[in-house]
Amino acid sequence: MRIVVQDAPFDFGAEASAFADGRHDLGAVVTFTGIVRDLEDGGLRAMEIEHYPGMTERALEKIAREAEQRWSLGDVLVIHRYGRMEPGDKIMMVATAARHRKDAFEAAEYLMDFLKSRAPFWKKEHSLGTTDWVAAKDEDEDALTRW
Repeated sequence: MRIVVQDAPFDFGAEASAFADGRHDLGAVVTFTGIVRDLEDGGLRAMEIEHYPGMTERALEKIAREAEQRWSLGDVLVIHRYGRMEPGDKIMMVATAARHRKDAFEAAEYLMDFLKSRAPFWKKEHSLGTTDWVAAKDEDEDALTRW
């Protein structure tokens, strides 16, 4: 398991390759990358993500350990950025590896749902003339009910 919280951009291709390369014991690797999405009106200038160092890493590790307990996983990777990002920038990456694809897919979805709603990150959107904190969404909370 590898959990990384960083301000620097990451290379998705290099991370995915390093995660999957040389694994002869596993039959599936699932990856997901979250990207800063522009507002519907195209006015997002930047998103700023804040966190508490130490607390955030422990929370992400707890979520990943729960996934390892629920599914038969060979490995887990979570990378999450903080700081100022622009539309199109990569925010986070989840990768899961398992002997069988069902475990890898379900664990990746579980991680994404819990990261979206339970990981201690706070997001602020800077758009044309305004700065607003991003509120929690009901649909993100609802997604947790299936787990």
